[in-house]
Amino acid sequence: MEIPIVDESELRLPASPPPAAVAAAAQGPGARQLPGMRRRKLTDKLARWVIAAVAFSAIAAVVLIFVFVLREALPLFTDEHVREEVTPAQMFLPQAWKEGAAPSYSWQPVSNTPKYSLAPLAVGTLKVTLVALLFAVPLAVAAAVFSAEFASRRLREAIKPAIEMLAGIPSVVLGFFALMVLASLFQDTFGFHFRLNAIVAGAALGLTIIPVVYTVTEDALIAVPRSYREASLALGASKARTAWSVVLPAASPGIFASVVLGFGRAMGETMIVLMASGNAAILSADPTKPVRTIPATIAAEMGEVVVGGAHWSVLFFLGCLLFLVTLTFNTAGGWYVARLRKKLGGIAA
Repeated sequence: MEIPIVDESELRLPASPPPAAVAAAAQGPGARQLPGMRRRKLTDKLARWVIAAVAFSAIAAVVLIFVFVLREALPLFTDEHVREEVTPAQMFLPQAWKEGAAPSYSWQPVSNTPKYSLAPLAVGTLKVTLVALLFAVPLAVAAAVFSAEFASRRLREAIKPAIEMLAGIPSVVLGFFALMVLASLFQDTFGFHFRLNAIVAGAALGLTIIPVVYTVTEDALIAVPRSYREASLALGASKARTAWSVVLPAASPGIFASVVLGFGRAMGETMIVLMASGNAAILSADPTKPVRTIPATIAAEMGEVVVGGAHWSVLFFLGCLLFLVTLTFNTAGGWYVARLRKKLGGIAA
């Protein structure tokens, strides 16, 4: 049998085109696409546009709200009729509201001589907010530590929804609870002279920020690497010692972020302080006296003022101040949290 002779050139595989040529051919006008590929690309592009539009609409809503509030407050700086009654400087400095009277801080916008001092409202807002934080933060952090470090899985699944359910209770219901139960309980227990005061309002307000602090703190504790706990236990530390000396410091950026969020929530709350604080604009550091906060003042007086008048502009100016204070604290808190995370070596919290 004769064996056919094959030329060596016939045994060589055809040379493959370079990758760039393949890509150019695939993207050329005559390139064939898989069925449905073009439709999927258009769907992906449309989804990106829709998501971007929704994200920017949320930012635009915040900006437009601030622009509207700022526009209504501008007559306080530009309108001569408004400035005849009150100026921004008069709102921050003690003023002698009538000839021969000593300068004082007073908020009495409805009177023969209107008085617009911000000091009683600012001090009242800070007092109620600090009482709320002192009441809520220890309870929420302790509950988060117990839930994340000591509770069994079944118990944790029962504790977490129960605490987070507080966030769903309407603030007016908590206000009624403070007005009818907490005020009488605190007065009978501590002998307060005034039934409604900053402590009652702050304690009720603390119930609204406990879920915020608890949720963020627990997430921060759970995010601490398990190897930290295992190393501490292997060195002979108890579980409580590990939680106190290892887990809590590692989760401190997240815990601080939860406190900042709680502070912002407490600063802006209206209904509870309107019902439980006594609504008296008194400039005093005593937390057992009635107080009046900036959000409660806006809510109580906005419906009774003359549109475009001096009182109207002052209330919108209070809204601008509240917005700027909250924004400043949130920004400073975010900056400090980022710095703390960097200092702790980038621990996720």
